[in-house]
Amino acid sequence: MDIIIYSVLAAFFIALAAGYVGVPLLKRLKIGQQIRDDGPQTHLSKAGTPTMGGIIILIGLIAASLIFARGSFEYMWFALGITLGFGLIGLMDDLIIVLKKRSLGLKAYQKIIGQLGIALIVAFFAYNNPAIGSKLVLPFIGVEWDLGVWYIPFTVISVVLIVNSVNLTDGLDGLASGVVLINTATYALIFFGIYQMYASTGQTLAAAGTSNMMVFSAAVTGACLGFLRFNTYPAKVFMGDTGSFALGGAIAVIGVVSRLQLLLVITGFLVLMSSISVILQVGSYKTRKKRIFKMAPLHHHFELKGIPETRIVAFYYMITVILCLVGILAVN
Repeated sequence: MDIIIYSVLAAFFIALAAGYVGVPLLKRLKIGQQIRDDGPQTHLSKAGTPTMGGIIILIGLIAASLIFARGSFEYMWFALGITLGFGLIGLMDDLIIVLKKRSLGLKAYQKIIGQLGIALIVAFFAYNNPAIGSKLVLPFIGVEWDLGVWYIPFTVISVVLIVNSVNLTDGLDGLASGVVLINTATYALIFFGIYQMYASTGQTLAAAGTSNMMVFSAAVTGACLGFLRFNTYPAKVFMGDTGSFALGGAIAVIGVVSRLQLLLVITGFLVLMSSISVILQVGSYKTRKKRIFKMAPLHHHFELKGIPETRIVAFYYMITVILCLVGILAVN
């Protein structure tokens, strides 16, 4: 348990230091956010706020992960590689937006191709790893569900869905980073339980790999916490797609390695609702020419109903904490 605390603290202070250096640097470089005209009008005042702050999160989580990783590094390299891979797609998207001074970066099909490529790597790695394989652990029941070869397309779809859901959740100050850190803190505790099980049964190699995933989850938690120092309302920096794609990749890897992807439906329900609300909105408008929400993703619907941004964020935090507590009960 000590290593979880140390990893959170190290990632927090490293991200905090990176923020104090990085935010003024992003301002001097004039790497400002371009606001979409079709978004909430209240967000137009946020134009020019430094973006690409996801780099701050990445510095904290990578440094803390490598400092406290021990034994078998297979899962750690895998988790960091996938997180950085998705972060790189986001970075390219952010750079295009900044350099061309427009609200759209990479084309949608370019993002999807990149995401599918990395998601395939995740799926094949897990499928061919004896400790993960093609089985999922069903929450509450605790039994394993063997998907066989169907595990690969299932994992590809779930990874892409999670990454884009986190990206869509990043629409209000402190929303995505706060919700993600609650989830990763939860999974750090879950990995601790798995680690104890392996250690008590003499499975030292599996215990070492699980310990490193525990460190990784804690490092993501601490890095997001440090980033929140600059991202809470009114935000001094945005994480950009660099951060949201990277965090989506981190959560996806955590779900895959723990074999608890289905638990993300519970703990990450509000994140998934970002994607679901967009799908429902687009589908309804195309078929009925009517909108279900005032605006999608869902948090913008609440915003246009007159609920203050800070209250929406606080509501998401509270509900996510409750759902994560349910998630812990689901794996006991």
